[in-house]
Amino acid sequence: MSTRRTLICSIAVALLAAGRASRGQAPGKVYRIGWLSSGSWAGTQPLEVFNQGMLELGWVEGRHYTVDNRYTGGYSERVLALAADLVKSKCDLLVGSGSPHTAALKNATATIPILFYYVGDPVGSGFVASLARPGGNVTGRGGLSPGVHAKQLELLKEVVPKASRIANLFNPTLPLHAAIAAEVEPAARGLGVTLRPIELRSPDDIDVAFATLAREPVDALLIFGQGFLYPHGARVARLTVEQRLPAINPSVELAREGVLMSYASNLLDDVRRMPYFADRVLKGTKPAELPVEQPSKFYLTINQKTAKAIGLTMPQGWRRYRSASIRWRGRGFVSALMVLGG
Repeated sequence: MSTRRTLICSIAVALLAAGRASRGQAPGKVYRIGWLSSGSWAGTQPLEVFNQGMLELGWVEGRHYTVDNRYTGGYSERVLALAADLVKSKCDLLVGSGSPHTAALKNATATIPILFYYVGDPVGSGFVASLARPGGNVTGRGGLSPGVHAKQLELLKEVVPKASRIANLFNPTLPLHAAIAAEVEPAARGLGVTLRPIELRSPDDIDVAFATLAREPVDALLIFGQGFLYPHGARVARLTVEQRLPAINPSVELAREGVLMSYASNLLDDVRRMPYFADRVLKGTKPAELPVEQPSKFYLTINQKTAKAIGLTMPQGWRRYRSASIRWRGRGFVSALMVLGG
């Protein structure tokens, strides 16, 4: 498409949005959305995806709403203060990225509507009464299907069939990680694998954790997801390659940085649904009336460049997956497979 046609289409979308915006919104009011995350959202793809989705529903950033992003930088001790600060700033809507941020927001207010995404267990974490009937002032998108983390371990074992000792990086302060461990431990026993848990509480622990791995060699590495790992993905990936560790984690971003594999739902899929919730809440629907959505698609990503760097040959059966568009089914999960650096 030519530049001129692209410009015309963009103007048309903006005009359509402006027309839609006149319906169902308070005249002249600019809504304030407080967004709590691990890293800054300014200029990122997720924020662009959110703003585009809002535009398609008739909301223009700056004219109808603003996003006030506060982020912890991966240091969990900051989260309560940041959540309280957003509440004091009189936001009309709050958004929590992941479980720790959602928990902090819920702790800070029982009246301002809260949306969450990329949350592992909304019910078990106490955010909602049930997925169908959230209750209270919180709803959103989250909830990993049972078996996802066990599947990560199974995939890792398939890649390294002789693995008998696998380390797992976890944060003991996160209730979700305790739930993940409860799922993974019996799966490890069934696969004949011994797990070596290593604590990873903040970015300051990354070098310490990998120093432990260097002293206590393992065959592979299972990384439990944490928000601060995204901005530190390149560092984590570099260390896994240096130690020649086949590793799997939930984040495709880390796989792009150089971690061998990722398997989970996709953060962008969750963010794409946030405008749906935001539109309804800002127009007066209560969060209690909006059922929690669950991800339905899971992605397996393999970094072939890393596989070559650590001297690993991927399983013969996986070689047919050459395209990001190929879909496959395994143990009840319908997934898309992406091969990086093939």
